[in-house]
Amino acid sequence: MGVLGLKSFVEERDSFFTELQVRDTKLVVDGSSLYHYLCFASDSDLRRGGDYGSFAAAVSEFFDSLRRCRISPFVVLDGGRDPSDRKLPLLRERAADRLRKACSLSRGGGGQVAPLLTREAFVQALRRLAVPFVQCFAEADREIAGLASRWGCPVLSLDSDFCVFDLPGGYCPLNHFQWQSVGAAEEPRGCYVPARRFSVERFCEHFAPLHKSLLPLFAVMSGNDYVCLARLEAFYSRARLAAGGGARHGRLRALLRWLAQFPRPAQALDGVLEHLQARRREEVRQLLCAAMEDYAPSEVKLEDFFAGGRYECAAAGSAGLPQWVRSALARGRLDPFVSNVLVLRSIFLRVQVENMRRPSAHGAALPIRQVIYGLLLREPRGRAAAQPPVVCEFGRLQTTVHRANVRAASVPTELCGDPFPLDTLTEVPLSCRQALLLETLGVQMSSLAAVPSHLQLPAAVTCYWLRCSEPPVKSHQLKALLLMLVAGELHRTTAHAGPPVSPAEDDSVAYNQFVKWKEKQLPREEFDLDAAHSFCQWQCCLQMGLYLNQLLSAPLAEPDLSRLYSGTLVHRLCQELKSAASVENLFSASQRLAGLYQLLLRTVEAAVAPAFQKMATAPAGSCRKKKASGKKKKPARCAGPGAQQLCSGNRFAALQGED
Repeated sequence: MGVLGLKSFVEERDSFFTELQVRDTKLVVDGSSLYHYLCFASDSDLRRGGDYGSFAAAVSEFFDSLRRCRISPFVVLDGGRDPSDRKLPLLRERAADRLRKACSLSRGGGGQVAPLLTREAFVQALRRLAVPFVQCFAEADREIAGLASRWGCPVLSLDSDFCVFDLPGGYCPLNHFQWQSVGAAEEPRGCYVPARRFSVERFCEHFAPLHKSLLPLFAVMSGNDYVCLARLEAFYSRARLAAGGGARHGRLRALLRWLAQFPRPAQALDGVLEHLQARRREEVRQLLCAAMEDYAPSEVKLEDFFAGGRYECAAAGSAGLPQWVRSALARGRLDPFVSNVLVLRSIFLRVQVENMRRPSAHGAALPIRQVIYGLLLREPRGRAAAQPPVVCEFGRLQTTVHRANVRAASVPTELCGDPFPLDTLTEVPLSCRQALLLETLGVQMSSLAAVPSHLQLPAAVTCYWLRCSEPPVKSHQLKALLLMLVAGELHRTTAHAGPPVSPAEDDSVAYNQFVKWKEKQLPREEFDLDAAHSFCQWQCCLQMGLYLNQLLSAPLAEPDLSRLYSGTLVHRLCQELKSAASVENLFSASQRLAGLYQLLLRTVEAAVAPAFQKMATAPAGSCRKKKASGKKKKPARCAGPGAQQLCSGNRFAALQGED
């Protein structure tokens, strides 16, 4: 959530805050705020699709600082959209704003757009660091407030709504939480994180006799995620609370002073309604009362989850989700994408920095999404639907947010036998689940057998990407991507060696050569928008490959995203491969790594159509010659049961769209 203008309003006065030395305490962390904060603060190349390694390093450093100060963090993540979908108009506005920022970045301007797989990389980092976390069924604010209130500990977030909740332990804004400047105190107390804590009491004292129970009404009347200010303009006009003289935050101050005349929210609400036309009063009363309930701490007991793994949420239960799905969502084993499809049949495709003149990069992964929809929305046995279920996708059409209806794919019974309902999907034999995943990606397990298990899913996704990318992937783009995967494997064995992985001597030599290559000065690198678009398509395919793999209970090992994608590296490799074929031998000092690169290259060559085999082995310069010849390559067929037609001819045949 968030209250319009409240964050900057409270930042104006130091008196609203107290200085705090955070140590020896539990800390409830707003996970969504934290991963965005660390993403934008880390050395991540937002324009080129992110550097998940540097992001994961920032996450690790953050929690290491907490451990040094004996702070016990408990991370709470937002889940899917609320079943009522009250925020849909606002979500569309936010998607449009992110799209504008992505357009600016693609043209060399400013802006901040989180890379596509940031959330997934954050969840993996939490699991790797053994940080306790839970993923709520819907928005997490009330559950965060409830847990912090019962524990009496601070909340760490960037959400101004926590200025409204009555929190015994207070609210610590992330931008005042100096985790990189851990201070040492005299023994026996030890290290601490310098921070500032917002005080509801000090805030209310400043506008005395304002009672803190009036703050939820203040929040909803100021304009939050659920209440549009336009609905209350008549009140502001008749109560003469418009900002005078254009003063910054004048309306907020005026509203607080007006509310201070009332002892309790009920009287204040009556005072608001008196300024409205009689015919609108009941409608506005219901709107404000419903919105104020969002500031009551939730009764969901997250402490039960952290103590024993039980997440009991009435909304999740009434939504009719199978128990295993609810449990997997709470543990972050399934993305909220799944609950949005199941509950709302509607999803938002995350914005990326891509070529806005081309169709959305998410189009490449459309057949995978259709298979996911088919698995999630299959009718129970004996209740076959007349038409396949439809999911509403909010994505990009050029530079506007576009709505499209997408039909679910029919899952072939020859792979899974009789149709399995979602509640018993985990009981399907592993061989069948693996067969469905690989059939969707268009790869045989025999072709992946020699690939290390943690790279089998990325290798399969790469084969799929080669088939479904439009325009077709170029030779130097493919090789840059594979070299990036090998670089991740090199870093995995040299920087973080440990059982069962240990670095070989020639790996260390290759690592030193790789570091020298990275430090070498290059001519000014131009931003290759077409390459960026191609790698955006790969990330889209990887994201949906991850989601399908999770839904099928991981028939293939989940890859470590922090070792898998670096936008800065893959773009530099791509640039150099266009002019210097010798870069392909970057890891030749290590027999193991050079062999891995050749293995990955052979794997994709063997798995893709003959036309792509020719592309994969062609020299980088041949791409320009093909373009100059003016000959158009026939689109390749895309893998996926019941969805092959989508990548041959008209890949978007399954969409029915509207602006």
